[in-house]
Amino acid sequence: MEFITSDGVKLSYDDVGNGRPVLIMTGFAGYREIWRSQVKTLSQSGFRVINLDRRNHGKSETTTKGLRMSRQGKDVHELLDYLNLDKVDIMGNSMGASVIWAYCSLYGDSRLSHIISVDQSPKMISDSTWQFGMLDLTWDNFPDASEKMYDVHTTFKKINDETFKLVKEASAGRKFDYRLNRPLLFDHTFQDWRDVISLISSPILFLAGEESPFWNPKHAVVSSKIAPNGRSLIVPECGHIIMAEQQDVFNKAMLDFLG
Repeated sequence: MEFITSDGVKLSYDDVGNGRPVLIMTGFAGYREIWRSQVKTLSQSGFRVINLDRRNHGKSETTTKGLRMSRQGKDVHELLDYLNLDKVDIMGNSMGASVIWAYCSLYGDSRLSHIISVDQSPKMISDSTWQFGMLDLTWDNFPDASEKMYDVHTTFKKINDETFKLVKEASAGRKFDYRLNRPLLFDHTFQDWRDVISLISSPILFLAGEESPFWNPKHAVVSSKIAPNGRSLIVPECGHIIMAEQQDVFNKAMLDFLG
């Protein structure tokens, strides 16, 4: 399915199942097919799953417009309006989680029921106030050190075979343009969402992979204490792509949290 944003960008998404709506978004350079197991599990458990390829990702349109987190948050708002959705559960991995905070910074959380953040630190630059940033990124080497993430092997365990096949098929026909999206990455790494999270009343589950290659997994525990209704889970033997590396553990935690 397709949706046109207010600035004329075509976004592609799947809409599967019936029941409580859940909006899913993956991370930087990701493809929505990585959520195969969660879409199946949720749709079979009485949820309606909207699985979005964000602008410049997957099957959505590639553009030079709106390469910033605020526009990503606005895209979510416009999609919710377009689908006439309220009381939405929302889930994001990596940058997809930060898009949730971008949305909340602009529109609040009144339309959100539950939030799941999957292995994303709310602040990616380490300093005296935050020790859970990405790699060795500091204010001294920002933004150049941001691009070191390109060379990181994101997983600790092999992801599910069927999921891997679907992602490979999707990426073969639609390569992600890293050079074009450099401004988006820099804007992403610049952000500090802690003040936004502190004002969100909706329940939030912060998940982290114990073997995440990007940051200390304790970011999930600390983040959960910032949120008024936060909780955390560190998943053993898992890297950055928790939902595909440890899909059974992830799915149980997801359903338990969503109730």
